[in-house]
Amino acid sequence: MYPSLFDSFFNTPTIVVVSEERLQKAEKEQKQRQLDSLNERIKQLTEYRDELEKSLEPQSLEEALTGE
Repeated sequence: MYPSLFDSFFNTPTIVVVSEERLQKAEKEQKQRQLDSLNERIKQLTEYRDELEKSLEPQSLEEALTGE
């Protein structure tokens, strides 16, 4: 099945030729996906921070005066 014992354990390398333009386009798309992901995470964290701030604010005049 295999020409040698060595070949049965290791696949021959696959070489892929990509143009410079395609490589740059792929890199740009990847960076855009990362940026979109970061922006979404920042949005989520900002919303969470705002919720926490609201929960820490006094809910009534009595709470504000007593500090509870």
